[in-house]
Amino acid sequence: MYNKFDEFLKDKEKICIIQAENPDGDSLGSAIALDYLLPEKQISLYCPVDIPKYLRYFADWSRVSSEFDFKADGYIIVDTAAEVLLSKLLDDTAIRNRLYAAPVLVIDHHETEDDLKFTHESIIETRPASAELIYQIAKTNNLTINKEAAEAIFQGILSDTLGLTSSAVTAETFEIAAELTRLGAEIAVLEDRRREFMKKSPRILDYKADLIKRIEYALDGKLATVHIPWDDIREYSDEYNPNVLILEEMRLVEGVKVAVAIKTYPDGKVTGKIRCGMDTPIAEEIAGYFGGGGHPYAAGFRTYDTTYENVVRDLIKIIPDLDNK
Repeated sequence: MYNKFDEFLKDKEKICIIQAENPDGDSLGSAIALDYLLPEKQISLYCPVDIPKYLRYFADWSRVSSEFDFKADGYIIVDTAAEVLLSKLLDDTAIRNRLYAAPVLVIDHHETEDDLKFTHESIIETRPASAELIYQIAKTNNLTINKEAAEAIFQGILSDTLGLTSSAVTAETFEIAAELTRLGAEIAVLEDRRREFMKKSPRILDYKADLIKRIEYALDGKLATVHIPWDDIREYSDEYNPNVLILEEMRLVEGVKVAVAIKTYPDGKVTGKIRCGMDTPIAEEIAGYFGGGGHPYAAGFRTYDTTYENVVRDLIKIIPDLDNK
């Protein structure tokens, strides 16, 4: 399967690496790593939104552009095979037509079904992070993993595994982390860099206190939800993602099995980020109800023409059945 990568690269000089419209540490680390792993190619890194400030602890984050490269010979999409997470691209007629006409390779680690309608090759394997999959691809295809690539891969893995502590982490993940360390990635240095960029201003800390007061509980305290309206998104998201601020706090409340942060937008779009406890691995199934996906313990969705109240009502309806399976 990993050999598809080498086959895809043949006869291509210019490659565009694409992230979805909800970039995270794993997608960013995977994209940056590919840039370093392919020094003989002309690489452009594309994301339809600006990289948020809270992800700018990655070296070379500024290499990512919001200008699409229409002249690339091929396109590699990292960290998603879900059409809903590429809607900003596909809503642009020129970009959509280019993806339908050009060679595309998808690299993803999620269990969610690949529903992309344009022709593409794919390397999809359930792993803790797409960055771990990038490492396996590099090793199989004899690509040189220099220090910069090792750091980007390591940061991607750390981001999607909560610092190697999530339930998805395997013995192999630790073996890969050890090898990346031998290649020059220093976890202490990377973590110091992340912590420096994750510092919160007094304004953001005040906002977090406000979010905590807004948490609502249902199902005898098993479900915690919080509403993040458009005014909040517009004011705070560039400085600090409200989901990141609040989800772990919600999940750590006594009795809470499912935590969901729900954003609402003026156009009727509603997005949700889901986190579940170790004894309730149903996040992916909850997201699937709304057309999304992810992992058993962390997932997300996007839906339209609904409200926060309607989403909460549906959560209250479906969670007991999923939890009792």
